[in-house]
Amino acid sequence: MESDTMVMALPSDAALLIPSIPSPKQQVWDLTPRWDRKMENLLKEVEQLFQSQLGLNELLSISRQLQVECARRIRWCSQSMLPSYNYILPTGQEHGTYLTLDVGGSTFRVAMVELNGRKEGQDSMRIRRMESYVIDASVRALKELAFFDWIAEKIEITLAKETGYRQSDTEPLAMGVAWSFPIKQTSIRTGKLLSMGKSFMCSGSVLGLDLGDVITKACQRRKLNIRLDAIVNDSSAALLSRAYTHNGTRLALICGTGMNAAVYLPTKDFTTLKLDRARSTPGTHVLVNAELSMFGKGILPTTRWDDHLNRHHLLPDYQPFEYLVTGAYLGEIVRLILVEAAQSAGLFNGFLPPSLLEPYALDTHTIALIEADASPSLSRSRSLFCKLFPSSTPPSPHDLRFLQRVVTSVSGRASAYLATGIHALWALRHATEVTDPMDSGDDASAVMKIG
Repeated sequence: MESDTMVMALPSDAALLIPSIPSPKQQVWDLTPRWDRKMENLLKEVEQLFQSQLGLNELLSISRQLQVECARRIRWCSQSMLPSYNYILPTGQEHGTYLTLDVGGSTFRVAMVELNGRKEGQDSMRIRRMESYVIDASVRALKELAFFDWIAEKIEITLAKETGYRQSDTEPLAMGVAWSFPIKQTSIRTGKLLSMGKSFMCSGSVLGLDLGDVITKACQRRKLNIRLDAIVNDSSAALLSRAYTHNGTRLALICGTGMNAAVYLPTKDFTTLKLDRARSTPGTHVLVNAELSMFGKGILPTTRWDDHLNRHHLLPDYQPFEYLVTGAYLGEIVRLILVEAAQSAGLFNGFLPPSLLEPYALDTHTIALIEADASPSLSRSRSLFCKLFPSSTPPSPHDLRFLQRVVTSVSGRASAYLATGIHALWALRHATEVTDPMDSGDDASAVMKIG
Protein backbone atom coordinates (compact mmCIF):
# COMPACT_ATOMS: atom_id res chain seq x y z
CA MET A 1 0.00 0.00 0.00
CA GLU A 2 1.37 3.38 -0.98
CA SER A 3 2.10 5.57 2.02
CA ASP A 4 1.29 9.27 2.23
CA THR A 5 4.19 11.70 1.71
CA MET A 6 4.66 15.13 3.31
CA VAL A 7 6.32 17.98 1.38
CA MET A 8 7.61 20.98 3.38
CA ALA A 9 8.68 24.44 2.18
CA LEU A 10 11.08 25.79 4.80
CA PRO A 11 12.00 29.45 4.28
CA SER A 12 14.43 30.54 7.00
CA ASP A 13 12.28 33.54 7.89
CA ALA A 14 9.08 31.57 8.50
CA ALA A 15 7.02 33.39 11.09
CA LEU A 16 4.05 31.06 11.34
CA LEU A 17 3.20 27.43 10.46
CA ILE A 18 -0.22 27.22 8.85
CA PRO A 19 -1.24 23.84 7.42
CA SER A 20 -3.10 23.74 4.11
CA ILE A 21 -5.93 21.31 3.40
CA PRO A 22 -4.24 17.98 2.64
CA SER A 23 -4.95 16.02 -0.53
CA PRO A 24 -5.77 12.30 -0.24
CA LYS A 25 -2.25 11.29 -1.27
CA GLN A 26 -0.14 14.28 -0.17
CA GLN A 27 -0.15 16.57 2.88
CA VAL A 28 1.34 20.06 2.15
CA TRP A 29 2.40 22.49 4.87
CA ASP A 30 2.54 26.15 3.79
CA LEU A 31 5.27 27.85 5.81
CA THR A 32 5.16 31.22 3.99
CA PRO A 33 5.46 34.06 6.55
CA ARG A 34 2.17 35.56 7.67
CA TRP A 35 2.00 39.16 8.94
CA ASP A 36 -0.59 40.99 10.98
CA ARG A 37 -1.29 43.39 8.11
CA LYS A 38 -0.28 44.27 4.57
CA MET A 39 2.38 46.89 3.94
CA GLU A 40 -0.04 48.75 1.67
CA ASN A 41 -2.52 49.08 4.51
CA LEU A 42 0.12 50.29 6.97
CA LEU A 43 1.36 52.81 4.40
CA LYS A 44 -2.16 54.15 3.94
CA GLU A 45 -2.46 54.54 7.71
CA VAL A 46 0.89 56.36 7.94
CA GLU A 47 -0.04 58.77 5.17
CA GLN A 48 -3.47 59.35 6.67
CA LEU A 49 -2.07 60.05 10.15
CA PHE A 50 0.60 62.42 8.91
CA GLN A 51 -1.47 64.24 6.29
CA SER A 52 -5.01 64.39 7.67
CA GLN A 53 -4.32 67.54 9.74
CA LEU A 54 -2.58 69.48 6.99
CA GLY A 55 -5.58 71.04 5.27
CA LEU A 56 -5.79 74.83 5.24
CA ASN A 57 -8.57 75.01 7.83
CA GLU A 58 -6.79 72.59 10.16
CA LEU A 59 -3.49 74.50 9.94
CA LEU A 60 -5.21 77.85 10.51
CA SER A 61 -6.85 76.37 13.61
CA ILE A 62 -3.45 75.23 14.88
CA SER A 63 -2.03 78.70 14.17
CA ARG A 64 -4.79 80.35 16.21
CA GLN A 65 -4.07 78.06 19.14
CA LEU A 66 -0.35 78.80 18.89
CA GLN A 67 -1.12 82.54 18.88
CA VAL A 68 -3.04 82.13 22.14
CA GLU A 69 -0.08 80.24 23.59
CA CYS A 70 2.27 83.02 22.41
CA ALA A 71 0.17 85.70 24.07
CA ARG A 72 0.07 83.71 27.31
CA ARG A 73 3.82 83.09 27.30
CA ILE A 74 4.54 86.79 26.70
CA ARG A 75 2.84 87.59 30.01
CA TRP A 76 4.22 84.98 32.40
CA CYS A 77 6.57 82.37 30.98
CA SER A 78 10.20 82.65 32.12
CA GLN A 79 11.49 80.20 29.48
CA SER A 80 10.08 81.59 26.24
CA MET A 81 9.05 84.83 24.50
CA LEU A 82 12.10 86.39 26.16
CA PRO A 83 12.74 90.10 25.52
CA SER A 84 16.37 90.88 24.69
CA TYR A 85 18.35 94.07 25.20
CA ASN A 86 18.03 94.93 21.50
CA TYR A 87 15.44 97.68 21.18
CA ILE A 88 16.28 99.00 17.72
CA LEU A 89 17.13 97.16 14.52
CA PRO A 90 20.10 97.99 12.28
CA THR A 91 19.66 101.02 10.04
CA GLY A 92 21.80 99.53 7.31
CA GLN A 93 24.25 102.42 7.57
CA GLU A 94 26.59 100.85 10.13
CA HIS A 95 30.20 100.47 8.96
CA GLY A 96 33.22 98.54 10.16
CA THR A 97 34.90 95.17 10.35
CA TYR A 98 33.82 92.81 13.11
CA LEU A 99 34.69 89.41 14.45
CA THR A 100 31.63 87.18 14.83
CA LEU A 101 31.25 83.90 16.67
CA ASP A 102 28.44 81.39 16.18
CA VAL A 103 28.51 78.76 18.94
CA GLY A 104 26.12 75.87 18.26
CA GLY A 105 25.63 72.37 19.56
CA SER A 106 27.64 70.68 16.80
CA THR A 107 29.50 73.45 14.97
CA PHE A 108 31.51 76.54 15.95
CA ARG A 109 31.97 79.22 13.29
CA VAL A 110 34.31 82.19 13.34
CA ALA A 111 33.98 84.94 10.73
CA MET A 112 35.38 88.33 9.86
CA VAL A 113 32.47 90.40 8.58
CA GLU A 114 32.74 93.72 6.79
CA LEU A 115 29.79 96.15 6.90
CA ASN A 116 29.80 98.72 4.10
CA GLY A 117 26.38 100.31 4.46
CA ARG A 118 23.26 99.64 2.44
CA LYS A 119 23.77 100.98 -1.08
CA GLU A 120 21.88 100.39 -4.30
CA GLY A 121 23.60 97.81 -6.48
CA GLN A 122 26.38 97.06 -3.97
CA ASP A 123 26.92 94.40 -1.33
CA SER A 124 26.26 96.00 2.02
CA MET A 125 27.81 93.08 3.90
CA ARG A 126 30.80 90.93 3.02
CA ILE A 127 32.15 87.88 4.83
CA ARG A 128 35.89 88.27 4.45
CA ARG A 129 36.69 84.91 6.02
CA MET A 130 34.74 82.19 7.75
CA GLU A 131 36.05 79.03 9.37
CA SER A 132 33.93 76.19 10.76
CA TYR A 133 35.04 73.81 13.50
CA VAL A 134 33.24 70.64 14.53
CA ILE A 135 32.15 70.39 18.14
CA ASP A 136 32.56 66.65 18.51
CA ALA A 137 32.50 64.39 21.57
CA SER A 138 36.07 65.27 22.50
CA VAL A 139 35.25 69.00 22.54
CA ARG A 140 32.04 68.46 24.49
CA ALA A 141 34.10 66.46 27.04
CA LEU A 142 36.28 69.50 27.86
CA LYS A 143 35.81 70.45 31.51
CA GLU A 144 35.47 73.72 33.34
CA LEU A 145 36.92 76.61 31.27
CA ALA A 146 38.74 74.37 28.76
CA PHE A 147 35.82 74.63 26.32
CA PHE A 148 36.20 78.41 26.20
CA ASP A 149 39.97 78.08 25.83
CA TRP A 150 39.22 75.89 22.80
CA ILE A 151 37.01 78.67 21.42
CA ALA A 152 39.80 81.23 21.92
CA GLU A 153 42.29 78.91 20.20
CA LYS A 154 40.05 78.65 17.13
CA ILE A 155 39.64 82.43 17.07
CA GLU A 156 43.42 82.80 17.05
CA ILE A 157 43.77 80.25 14.22
CA THR A 158 41.13 82.04 12.14
CA LEU A 159 42.66 85.48 12.63
CA ALA A 160 46.08 84.09 11.66
CA LYS A 161 44.60 83.03 8.31
CA GLU A 162 43.03 86.44 7.62
CA THR A 163 45.15 88.16 4.99
CA GLY A 164 45.93 91.75 5.89
CA TYR A 165 44.74 91.50 9.48
CA ARG A 166 47.22 92.73 12.06
CA GLN A 167 46.29 92.85 15.70
CA SER A 168 46.47 96.30 17.23
CA ASP A 169 48.02 96.79 20.66
CA THR A 170 45.76 99.75 21.34
CA GLU A 171 42.52 99.31 19.42
CA PRO A 172 40.64 96.08 20.28
CA LEU A 173 38.79 94.13 17.61
CA ALA A 174 35.02 94.39 18.16
CA MET A 175 33.31 91.01 18.50
CA GLY A 176 29.75 89.71 18.65
CA VAL A 177 28.63 86.25 19.82
CA ALA A 178 25.61 84.23 18.71
CA TRP A 179 25.12 81.79 21.60
CA SER A 180 22.80 78.86 20.91
CA PHE A 181 22.43 77.73 24.52
CA PRO A 182 20.24 79.04 27.36
CA ILE A 183 21.48 82.23 28.98
CA LYS A 184 20.00 84.74 31.43
CA GLN A 185 20.97 87.96 29.71
CA THR A 186 21.70 90.95 31.95
CA SER A 187 22.75 93.49 29.31
CA ILE A 188 23.56 93.64 25.60
CA ARG A 189 27.04 92.26 26.31
CA THR A 190 26.60 90.21 29.49
CA GLY A 191 24.59 87.20 30.59
CA LYS A 192 24.73 84.40 33.15
CA LEU A 193 25.36 80.94 31.74
CA LEU A 194 22.62 78.37 32.21
CA SER A 195 22.81 74.64 31.51
CA MET A 196 24.30 73.76 28.13
CA GLY A 197 22.99 70.20 28.34
CA LYS A 198 24.36 66.99 29.74
CA SER A 199 26.62 66.31 26.76
CA PHE A 200 28.77 69.36 27.59
CA MET A 201 30.99 68.43 30.53
CA CYS A 202 31.83 72.07 31.28
CA SER A 203 28.19 72.98 31.85
CA GLY A 204 27.98 72.44 35.62
CA SER A 205 31.23 74.18 36.47
CA VAL A 206 30.46 77.39 34.54
CA LEU A 207 26.83 77.66 35.65
CA GLY A 208 26.05 81.23 36.70
CA LEU A 209 29.28 82.71 35.31
CA ASP A 210 29.07 85.70 32.98
CA LEU A 211 29.47 84.56 29.36
CA GLY A 212 31.05 87.83 28.27
CA ASP A 213 33.61 87.67 31.05
CA VAL A 214 34.44 83.99 30.40
CA ILE A 215 35.02 84.47 26.66
CA THR A 216 36.96 87.72 27.15
CA LYS A 217 39.34 86.15 29.68
CA ALA A 218 39.86 83.10 27.47
CA CYS A 219 40.91 85.44 24.64
CA GLN A 220 43.19 87.37 26.99
CA ARG A 221 44.95 84.14 27.95
CA ARG A 222 45.93 83.84 24.27
CA LYS A 223 46.85 87.54 24.20
CA LEU A 224 44.05 88.39 21.78
CA ASN A 225 43.06 92.07 21.95
CA ILE A 226 39.30 91.63 21.53
CA ARG A 227 36.31 93.54 22.91
CA LEU A 228 32.98 91.72 23.24
CA ASP A 229 30.25 94.17 22.25
CA ALA A 230 27.15 91.99 21.92
CA ILE A 231 25.66 88.63 22.87
CA VAL A 232 22.55 87.38 21.08
CA ASN A 233 20.91 84.01 20.58
CA ASP A 234 21.07 82.35 17.16
CA SER A 235 17.60 83.31 15.92
CA SER A 236 18.08 86.95 17.00
CA ALA A 237 21.39 86.98 15.14
CA ALA A 238 19.59 85.78 12.01
CA LEU A 239 17.02 88.57 12.28
CA LEU A 240 19.59 91.30 12.93
CA SER A 241 21.84 90.28 10.04
CA ARG A 242 18.89 90.13 7.65
CA ALA A 243 17.54 93.47 8.90
CA TYR A 244 20.86 95.09 8.00
CA THR A 245 20.25 94.33 4.31
CA HIS A 246 16.38 94.37 4.31
CA ASN A 247 14.85 97.01 6.56
CA GLY A 248 11.40 95.34 6.59
CA THR A 249 12.64 92.27 8.49
CA ARG A 250 10.64 91.51 11.62
CA LEU A 251 10.85 87.73 11.94
CA ALA A 252 13.64 85.16 11.64
CA LEU A 253 13.71 81.40 11.82
CA ILE A 254 16.40 78.87 12.68
CA CYS A 255 15.72 75.28 11.64
CA GLY A 256 18.41 72.62 11.52
CA THR A 257 19.33 70.16 14.22
CA GLY A 258 17.08 72.27 16.45
CA MET A 259 14.74 75.17 15.83
CA ASN A 260 13.92 78.63 17.15
CA ALA A 261 12.53 81.96 16.02
CA ALA A 262 12.95 85.63 16.85
CA VAL A 263 10.37 88.36 16.36
CA TYR A 264 10.35 92.15 16.82
CA LEU A 265 7.41 93.16 19.06
CA PRO A 266 6.08 96.24 20.90
CA THR A 267 7.29 96.49 24.51
CA LYS A 268 3.78 97.47 25.62
CA ASP A 269 2.70 93.83 25.35
CA PHE A 270 5.14 92.67 28.03
CA THR A 271 4.36 92.66 31.74
CA THR A 272 6.86 93.92 34.29
CA LEU A 273 7.47 90.26 35.11
CA LYS A 274 9.02 89.84 31.66
CA LEU A 275 10.35 93.35 30.96
CA ASP A 276 11.69 94.50 34.32
CA ARG A 277 11.70 98.19 35.17
CA ALA A 278 15.39 98.08 36.05
CA ARG A 279 16.21 98.33 32.37
CA SER A 280 17.24 101.80 31.33
CA THR A 281 14.72 103.51 29.03
CA PRO A 282 13.37 100.56 27.01
CA GLY A 283 12.36 101.48 23.49
CA THR A 284 8.94 101.10 21.94
CA HIS A 285 9.92 97.70 20.50
CA VAL A 286 12.16 94.84 21.53
CA LEU A 287 13.74 91.87 19.80
CA VAL A 288 12.23 88.72 21.29
CA ASN A 289 13.72 85.24 21.54
CA ALA A 290 10.60 83.10 21.08
CA GLU A 291 12.12 79.72 22.08
CA LEU A 292 9.54 78.33 19.64
CA SER A 293 10.73 74.77 20.19
CA MET A 294 8.88 74.76 23.54
CA PHE A 295 5.48 75.50 21.98
CA GLY A 296 2.76 73.18 20.75
CA LYS A 297 2.06 70.67 23.53
CA GLY A 298 -1.58 69.58 23.14
CA ILE A 299 -1.88 71.74 20.00
CA LEU A 300 0.19 70.01 17.33
CA PRO A 301 -1.42 66.64 16.46
CA THR A 302 0.88 63.68 17.03
CA THR A 303 1.02 60.00 16.07
CA ARG A 304 1.89 56.93 18.13
CA TRP A 305 5.47 57.13 16.82
CA ASP A 306 5.80 60.76 17.95
CA ASP A 307 4.43 59.82 21.35
CA HIS A 308 6.93 56.95 21.66
CA LEU A 309 9.81 59.32 20.86
CA ASN A 310 8.58 61.83 23.43
CA ARG A 311 8.09 59.22 26.19
CA HIS A 312 11.62 57.88 25.74
CA HIS A 313 13.31 61.26 25.42
CA LEU A 314 15.61 62.50 28.20
CA LEU A 315 13.34 65.56 28.47
CA PRO A 316 9.76 64.51 27.64
CA ASP A 317 7.49 67.42 26.67
CA TYR A 318 10.33 69.94 27.03
CA GLN A 319 10.47 70.92 23.33
CA PRO A 320 7.35 69.38 21.75
CA PHE A 321 7.52 71.51 18.59
CA GLU A 322 11.18 70.64 17.99
CA TYR A 323 10.55 66.90 18.41
CA LEU A 324 8.19 67.01 15.39
CA VAL A 325 10.04 69.15 12.86
CA THR A 326 13.82 69.23 13.22
CA GLY A 327 16.83 67.36 11.96
CA ALA A 328 17.52 65.80 15.33
CA TYR A 329 14.25 63.85 15.29
CA LEU A 330 12.77 63.31 11.81
CA GLY A 331 15.06 60.36 11.12
CA GLU A 332 14.07 58.73 14.40
CA ILE A 333 10.34 59.09 13.64
CA VAL A 334 10.93 57.33 10.30
CA ARG A 335 13.00 54.62 12.02
CA LEU A 336 10.21 53.88 14.51
CA ILE A 337 7.76 53.43 11.64
CA LEU A 338 10.19 51.06 9.89
CA VAL A 339 10.56 48.97 13.06
CA GLU A 340 6.79 48.55 13.28
CA ALA A 341 6.51 47.83 9.56
CA ALA A 342 9.15 45.09 9.74
CA GLN A 343 7.50 43.48 12.76
CA SER A 344 3.88 43.68 11.67
CA ALA A 345 3.80 44.01 7.88
CA GLY A 346 6.89 42.20 6.57
CA LEU A 347 9.01 45.17 5.54
CA PHE A 348 12.50 43.89 4.63
CA ASN A 349 10.88 40.43 4.69
CA GLY A 350 10.59 40.82 8.45
CA PHE A 351 14.33 41.20 9.00
CA LEU A 352 15.28 44.67 10.19
CA PRO A 353 19.01 45.39 9.71
CA PRO A 354 20.57 45.01 13.19
CA SER A 355 22.09 48.50 13.17
CA LEU A 356 18.65 49.99 12.53
CA LEU A 357 17.47 48.69 15.91
CA GLU A 358 19.57 51.36 17.63
CA PRO A 359 17.62 54.51 18.55
CA TYR A 360 18.52 57.48 16.33
CA ALA A 361 20.53 55.24 13.98
CA LEU A 362 18.70 56.75 10.99
CA ASP A 363 19.61 60.42 10.62
CA THR A 364 17.75 63.15 8.79
CA HIS A 365 20.54 63.65 6.24
CA THR A 366 20.02 60.05 5.08
CA ILE A 367 16.24 60.30 4.76
CA ALA A 368 16.60 63.59 2.86
CA LEU A 369 18.73 61.82 0.25
CA ILE A 370 16.18 59.00 0.04
CA GLU A 371 13.29 61.42 -0.42
CA ALA A 372 15.13 63.22 -3.23
CA ASP A 373 16.08 60.00 -5.05
CA ALA A 374 14.61 59.96 -8.57
CA SER A 375 16.79 57.13 -9.87
CA PRO A 376 15.18 54.09 -11.55
CA SER A 377 14.02 51.55 -8.95
CA LEU A 378 15.50 53.87 -6.29
CA SER A 379 18.92 52.37 -6.93
CA ARG A 380 20.73 55.24 -5.20
CA SER A 381 18.67 54.76 -2.07
CA ARG A 382 19.32 51.02 -2.16
CA SER A 383 23.07 51.57 -2.39
CA LEU A 384 23.03 54.13 0.43
CA PHE A 385 20.79 52.02 2.66
CA CYS A 386 22.86 48.86 2.19
CA LYS A 387 26.05 50.78 2.97
CA LEU A 388 24.68 52.30 6.18
CA PHE A 389 22.56 49.34 7.32
CA PRO A 390 24.09 46.09 6.03
CA SER A 391 21.83 43.06 6.19
CA SER A 392 21.56 39.53 4.83
CA THR A 393 18.22 40.61 3.36
CA PRO A 394 18.74 43.74 1.19
CA PRO A 395 15.70 45.98 0.69
CA SER A 396 13.53 45.22 -2.31
CA PRO A 397 12.24 47.96 -4.65
CA HIS A 398 8.89 47.57 -2.87
CA ASP A 399 10.58 48.15 0.51
CA LEU A 400 12.35 51.24 -0.81
CA ARG A 401 9.17 52.74 -2.25
CA PHE A 402 7.50 52.20 1.13
CA LEU A 403 10.44 53.92 2.85
CA GLN A 404 10.42 56.88 0.46
CA ARG A 405 6.68 57.48 0.89
CA VAL A 406 7.03 57.31 4.68
CA VAL A 407 9.84 59.88 4.54
CA THR A 408 7.73 62.14 2.32
CA SER A 409 4.85 62.00 4.81
CA VAL A 410 7.06 62.77 7.82
CA SER A 411 8.95 65.63 6.14
CA GLY A 412 5.77 67.05 4.60
CA ARG A 413 4.11 67.30 7.99
CA ALA A 414 7.25 68.89 9.47
CA SER A 415 7.23 71.57 6.76
CA ALA A 416 3.55 72.29 7.30
CA TYR A 417 3.90 72.55 11.09
CA LEU A 418 6.93 74.81 10.74
CA ALA A 419 5.07 77.09 8.32
CA THR A 420 2.16 77.20 10.77
CA GLY A 421 4.48 78.27 13.59
CA ILE A 422 5.83 81.09 11.41
CA HIS A 423 2.28 82.12 10.53
CA ALA A 424 1.32 82.22 14.22
CA LEU A 425 4.24 84.50 15.14
CA TRP A 426 3.61 86.74 12.15
CA ALA A 427 -0.10 87.01 12.95
CA LEU A 428 0.75 87.87 16.56
CA ARG A 429 3.18 90.58 15.45
CA HIS A 430 0.60 91.97 13.04
CA ALA A 431 -2.12 92.02 15.73
CA THR A 432 0.09 93.85 18.24
CA GLU A 433 1.10 96.48 15.69
CA VAL A 434 -2.38 97.23 14.30
CA THR A 435 -4.58 99.40 16.51
CA ASP A 436 -7.21 100.39 13.95
CA PRO A 437 -9.22 97.36 12.71
CA MET A 438 -9.44 99.03 9.28
CA ASP A 439 -5.66 99.37 9.13
CA SER A 440 -4.24 96.36 7.31
CA GLY A 441 -0.65 97.34 8.13
CA ASP A 442 2.34 96.25 6.11
CA ASP A 443 2.00 93.67 3.40
CA ALA A 444 3.36 90.49 4.99
CA SER A 445 4.72 89.23 1.71
CA ALA A 446 6.85 92.34 1.42
CA VAL A 447 7.91 92.64 5.03
CA MET A 448 8.50 89.17 6.37
CA LYS A 449 12.02 87.96 5.73
CA ILE A 450 13.12 84.61 7.03
CA GLY A 451 16.78 84.85 7.95
